[in-house]
Amino acid sequence: MGYGSGIALIVIGAILAFAINVDLEGFVDLKTIGYILMGAGAVVFVISLVSALRRKQSTSLTRKVIDPNTGQEVIERTNRSN
Repeated sequence: MGYGSGIALIVIGAILAFAINVDLEGFVDLKTIGYILMGAGAVVFVISLVSALRRKQSTSLTRKVIDPNTGQEVIERTNRSN
């Protein structure tokens, strides 16, 4: 689940809570189901946002250089995080 799933749940919940006025004779309360879906969508959206921010992306750069003074091969490694 990601951003899109969270937004979809919020939209579906809002439609059920605010736009549909159907009486199901006390069997199911669509407003309550709508509020539950909106809450679940908000939770999914926040979890997706937090996991995306915590994801550490790093790149590693390796290059070989010959030292002009000694003639030895030197390997340089650099790690960068985005």
